[in-house]
Amino acid sequence: MTNIVPVNLGARSYEVRIGPGLLADISAQISPLLRRKRVAIVTDANVAEKHLPMLLSHLAKAGIAASSLTLPAGESTKAWPEFTRTVEWLLAEKIERRDIVIALGGGVVGDLVGFACAVLRRGVRFVQLPTTLLAQVDSSVGGKTGINSTHGKNLIGAFHQPSLVLADTSVLNTLPQRDLLAGYGEVVKYGLLGDAAFFDYLEALGPALARYDGPVILKAVTRSVQMKAAIVERDETEEGERALLNLGHTFCHALEKATGYSDRLLHGEGVAIGCALAFEVSQRLGLCAQEAPSRVRAHLKSMGMKTDLSDIAGDLPRADALLALMGQDKKVIDGRLRFILARGIGQAFVADDVPPD
Repeated sequence: MTNIVPVNLGARSYEVRIGPGLLADISAQISPLLRRKRVAIVTDANVAEKHLPMLLSHLAKAGIAASSLTLPAGESTKAWPEFTRTVEWLLAEKIERRDIVIALGGGVVGDLVGFACAVLRRGVRFVQLPTTLLAQVDSSVGGKTGINSTHGKNLIGAFHQPSLVLADTSVLNTLPQRDLLAGYGEVVKYGLLGDAAFFDYLEALGPALARYDGPVILKAVTRSVQMKAAIVERDETEEGERALLNLGHTFCHALEKATGYSDRLLHGEGVAIGCALAFEVSQRLGLCAQEAPSRVRAHLKSMGMKTDLSDIAGDLPRADALLALMGQDKKVIDGRLRFILARGIGQAFVADDVPPD
């Protein structure tokens, strides 16, 4: 079964196709997009080992020529050196504007390849083939592309929509448990920001998702993408409502910077901690009932996820230093830091008047 979620953006519209077996059906999925029967694939070392040979085999059987570049795995790849390497490789491969580049991997690969395609020849088409839960529900959809700076996360980038997103849920069975749960941090975010009924569903069936239950994963990915697509359609370049998708991220990005973008803290783990902290701040400001942050933490803990700063291995900077790191967040406007807070589960809003203390 394949679910299709359209992202309606006029001339930049595309589909997000969600279901098992899409990678094996790659040639049929992308053939209508091809102006000539060739593609370039960018992936990382971990994903290449698991999925690249099968992808190349299916393309070859369909007579589609493919070249591939394998980058190192990890968040540190999402920076200037590997970005430059990717752009130069695509140029050496003589990739044209009308060609298709496939981003095969998680959020790091998708963000970096999308940004490379945004600037290459002033815009090359690309297809997202996300292989992690986090990428399937969040980073592959919406056209945000970019790399990290020494000053902070995702500070260099562009809006560049993909031509197609193929979220093959069957590849999630190859994810380590920690990576699957990290992706769940982005899934639960959607219930917390705008769909209390979805959060109820996750409270009931989240444990089944953690056991790689196919139908539950399919529903969770589909609902997450539906919510993101609807917000992106109304606010493509984050002038207003799209900022809600950053629930938990202001905290998360500072913590990722503080931990050196290392395996100490995966992005989705930081989002989970950030969501818990956002509800804690909301409760302390009297915006939501005391039960709300307790319920958020209880669910995350029941899933075996990180919920507090103390769950991060090693030392962290003091509060004032973490606040300084938050000051580099993209959501700073006129020098004021914007937070995504909540009046309750499913009721997030943008706040720019949070007192620093």
